[in-house]
Amino acid sequence: MRFHDRRHAGVLLGAEVADFHPSDPLVYALPRGGVPVAYEVARALDCPLDVLVVRKLGVPFQPELAMGAIAEGDVVIRNEDVLRLARIDEETFASVVSSERRELESRVEAYRSVASPLSPVGHTAIVVDDGLATGSTARAAIQVLHEKGAAAVWLAVPVAPREGMEHLERMASRLVVLDRPRSFGAVGVWYRDFAQTSDEQVRALLGESRLA
Repeated sequence: MRFHDRRHAGVLLGAEVADFHPSDPLVYALPRGGVPVAYEVARALDCPLDVLVVRKLGVPFQPELAMGAIAEGDVVIRNEDVLRLARIDEETFASVVSSERRELESRVEAYRSVASPLSPVGHTAIVVDDGLATGSTARAAIQVLHEKGAAAVWLAVPVAPREGMEHLERMASRLVVLDRPRSFGAVGVWYRDFAQTSDEQVRALLGESRLA
């Protein structure tokens, strides 16, 4: 399945998620590319939209390997198994946190001028992105929302690999994926228009959702 663009993918994904009737849902978009998709999912569910600004903490010599994550609200998550196996000391961990926090705070400042954060406590928090590749950011988002007190955390994406999603399936209360091709490649392959989403577009969609 190929999607015209992120909004088209969001319309299809929203219909699929709505069929599962989530209880008291809140939709959390992973910026930036997940926001146009999530906007349509929130419309389909007639529920609020928020962003979840998460930064993966990659092992310095293997950045794709997550040793933790940070999120707004001073949330710091540690993957103790990775930290131990990669022999990451506290000074190195703190240095990576500091570096990623600067980027996180910049993103938060850009988005929170139009939309204050929503608490997931007691809600079904639905994490939405435009697709999954390694899944590391999605894993961090699920962890963060559990830490923040969500009653359940779902993960919903238009496209994801057929293999290698077992960990996410265990972490999420529900995984909703429209298409899981055997030969995946990259997320952008499954969109006819995969133009980069700008911060301005993110702010506009967040603003529209709060006025709806």
